Amino acid sequence: MPEHHHGQGRPLPPTAAAALVSLFALLMSLFAPIPTAAGAAVPTGPGHPDRDWMGSTIRAHEGTENAPDSLPDGVRGSTVEGVDVSSHNGNVSWKSLWNSGARFAYVKATEGSSYTNPYFAQQYTGSYGTGMIRGAYHFALPDNSSGSVQADFFADHGGGWSGDGQTLPGVLDMEYNPYGSTCYGKSAAALIDWIDDFFTTYRSRTGRDAVLYTSTTWWKKCTGNYGGFGTYNPLWVPRYGSSAGELPAGWSFQTIWQYTDTGPTVGDHNRFNGTYGRLQALADG
Repeated sequence: MPEHHHGQGRPLPPTAAAALVSLFALLMSLFAPIPTAAGAAVPTGPGHPDRDWMGSTIRAHEGTENAPDSLPDGVRGSTVEGVDVSSHNGNVSWKSLWNSGARFAYVKATEGSSYTNPYFAQQYTGSYGTGMIRGAYHFALPDNSSGSVQADFFADHGGGWSGDGQTLPGVLDMEYNPYGSTCYGKSAAALIDWIDDFFTTYRSRTGRDAVLYTSTTWWKKCTGNYGGFGTYNPLWVPRYGSSAGELPAGWSFQTIWQYTDTGPTVGDHNRFNGTYGRLQALADG
């Protein structure tokens, strides 16, 4: 009987073997990573953008100081009540927010360089329809792509500005990295350059200086408490307590204070630091 050798077949003809090698090389090329310039970031989509809203990382890292659901009249002074929302709030009852006293709103438009809020239209146009002055914000991912790329993406997907008297300048949301290292794996100098790149591009696209949302603690840790943006970029600071507290270097006052992330109705709640007329002036540019 002929001897059988398991696992050993008749060798392929040279032409068939060459064809298989060529096919394998083609398949490998299809799945190979796209080459980038040396040191360039490869854009990747955020893993859970529906859980990344303005201030979503603050409470976990900084806690609260007996954060109130609303502020007593003596603390309010000449301020205007506002709200910020994102996709995790779904379809928002803007009439209820208006009736509760909210007069301005900020809506998350984008994150990184690929995510857009699926509820943006309902939230952005809905707030406008009730008479609120409203604007859009961008959740930054500095390790995802450049500041200019993200500013362009933001401006192209809801973050633009128009002089209609009801549109606020866009906001750059800089906070703790929800996907990894606190400062996105960047040095203070690199982060400052990234933020400057975003601001410069946004201004060239819209004619407006963007608002910066950041906490003093994060700003100190990740930028070395850089003070160079205070002249042109209004500050929005989160602090869930009885006052806005210490501000980052470069600002002598905050334009907006996010004082609670728990109510009293949907969204995080904020106070504009000034009269309604000053809020209108910010919208008008």
